[in-house]
Amino acid sequence: MRFAAVAALGLALTFASPALAQQEPDAAADVSVTRPAWPAGAGPVAALDEGHRNFHTLDGRYGPFAALLRSDGYQVRAARGPITAESLKGVRVLMIANARAPEGSSSAFTLEEIAMLKAWVGQGGSLLLIADHMPFAGAATTLGQAFGFTFEDGYTQIPREGPLPDIFTPGQGLGRHAVTTGRSASERIDELATFTGSAFTAPAGAVPILTLPAGSKAIKPDAEGRIVRDGSGVDVGGWLQGAVMDYGKGRLAVFGEAGMFSAQIVRQNDFRMGFNSPRAPRNKQFALNLLHWLSGGPAR
Repeated sequence: MRFAAVAALGLALTFASPALAQQEPDAAADVSVTRPAWPAGAGPVAALDEGHRNFHTLDGRYGPFAALLRSDGYQVRAARGPITAESLKGVRVLMIANARAPEGSSSAFTLEEIAMLKAWVGQGGSLLLIADHMPFAGAATTLGQAFGFTFEDGYTQIPREGPLPDIFTPGQGLGRHAVTTGRSASERIDELATFTGSAFTAPAGAVPILTLPAGSKAIKPDAEGRIVRDGSGVDVGGWLQGAVMDYGKGRLAVFGEAGMFSAQIVRQNDFRMGFNSPRAPRNKQFALNLLHWLSGGPAR
């Protein structure tokens, strides 16, 4: 096996690259839901964090994800500003996707915010924490560690032939849990696609959903910002890119890849990443299954 070059897709892997900045929401993505979990607008509140310089927002790259959840009946809103008891009022699921640390700090979250989130989840809240490749994994490290998760801040490369995405199937890294079995056979997830991302370890009690295969590496850019596939890097074979767990009275889901939950497109080469990708036919249902479990809804 060889490490397929993402550059072949016309996608640069450094955060500062223009190609990454050219990722945009795919307005043509199918966000319909055949069997909504709740009547329109009557479901639980799912809030997307927008108070920490997030790369994914409701009116940006996570617009299709938000539209999908609304089609399922969720009340989706932005959570702007710091995380406080007041900002969490009425929220059933808080979603944090690719937060960035402010200048002069290594963490996107203050110690007070982290303590608030731990208490909130422990008392029955549900948190979806998504921290992609660097610098996002680094910015979420302190928050992840508070729950027992440790991120490797690099670019995860999986041994494979051909271009992205990376495909997980039963027996090849895809775990079994309510989030992959759903409410019925039609919601069962037998494959799931990711688009680079980060790797992490999880505490005892976490259920692996995406396990990286042997030979996977977490690579950091060289001095010129290039990803060099020379076999070096941190060995993350057996590490995770997705996991769920009960935490006190609440629930927690941690994922190391953000694109898998939305529908984005790079216009310069018409590359689709997320549930709009022809090679990710089950990602859309997985996003719904995951939110059902987090919200204590139909998939429980």
